[in-house]
Amino acid sequence: MNFRHLKFFVATAESGQVSRAATQLSISQSAVTSAIKELEAELGAPLFVRSAQGMELTEAGRDFLASSREILEKLDQAKRLTQKRSPVKGTISIAATYTVIGYFLPPHLDRLNQFFPNLDIRISELNRESIEEGLLSNRFDIAVVLTSNLNNPEIETQTLLRSSRRLWAANSHEFIRQGKATFEDISKQDYIMLTVDEAAHTTMRYWSLSAYQPNVRLRTSSVEAVRSMVANGQGVTILSDMVYRPWSLEGKRIGTAATDQGIPSMDVGLAWRKGIELSRAVNSVVEYFNETFLAPKSH
Repeated sequence: MNFRHLKFFVATAESGQVSRAATQLSISQSAVTSAIKELEAELGAPLFVRSAQGMELTEAGRDFLASSREILEKLDQAKRLTQKRSPVKGTISIAATYTVIGYFLPPHLDRLNQFFPNLDIRISELNRESIEEGLLSNRFDIAVVLTSNLNNPEIETQTLLRSSRRLWAANSHEFIRQGKATFEDISKQDYIMLTVDEAAHTTMRYWSLSAYQPNVRLRTSSVEAVRSMVANGQGVTILSDMVYRPWSLEGKRIGTAATDQGIPSMDVGLAWRKGIELSRAVNSVVEYFNETFLAPKSH
């Protein structure tokens, strides 16, 4: 058993699917599958129940998950203590949208604080339009945004990751059992429409490429409301893997399925005003994200 086994196991447990864990880790699905099999062989107990809907933890798996998280957290803390800290100083103003702050940025802010203890990072949550205005007026040094929503010729963008969008439904739904659904079939279901970060606009854009329209039962800016409605069988939705969690707040299971029509990914990345010279402090943050997401990885 090694740390690689634990890392792959935790990623699979949290995402509910080997494919999604592999994407998050930037490795092959076979590498994740092999690691889990090796781990189960060494522990002498099955950690997952495998089905067409994904990977569900066994009782032994749930117990082992808590221990694995604790071990990996202690390892991460040890690495931080031994890593050379940068002498970069200064203040940097970063703008971010709701989705980025809720589902992407927090762990990176923690690591940036460890790497650059003398750097004062100030965060503002705003919508896309306000962020664009703030970048162009030099109110913000840089932004972490959904780059798939940006199309301003005066703003430079750098995409860090692309999060696939899939159909969400209650785990008992026929779509989940089948593993796939057509837009025609989805249009006959109640649809829960997320509105935050222009999600509704994006949704209607790719629906317009089909001959169908979603039967919207509820529009809401709350991801947790969408998750709860879907888990309770009150509708389906299409959202990105980045905001996916296999459980609702009530503890009910949510599954995902593919669709017959291609859906654009939700892209996350950096943005700054085109043509400006980035300060040393800003460049340090940009380099951190580049090394984390864009540098070649070895496993």
